Amino acid sequence: MATVEKISIALPREMVVQVRQAVEAGEYGSSSEVIRDALRDWTYKRELQQIGLSGMRALWEEARADRAPGVPADEVLDALDLRYRALAASR
Repeated sequence: MATVEKISIALPREMVVQVRQAVEAGEYGSSSEVIRDALRDWTYKRELQQIGLSGMRALWEEARADRAPGVPADEVLDALDLRYRALAASR
């Protein structure tokens, strides 16, 4: 097992109640387990955000390198306007 380091954190009262309720309900063995699980989820979320950002950066670079003529903004906005008007009319 990895070395465990003890730290102190401050949580709002509502969060403390939620942590204690999860432990009392038997969902977790201790408050530390609740916090570790929350940190694992947070880490996973950050990793997904980085993957998303990397993908967006790659698309941006691809678009910048593309020398094909673009579509004028007015045409795009007109097409979107028509699409959203049709959508609104169908409701």
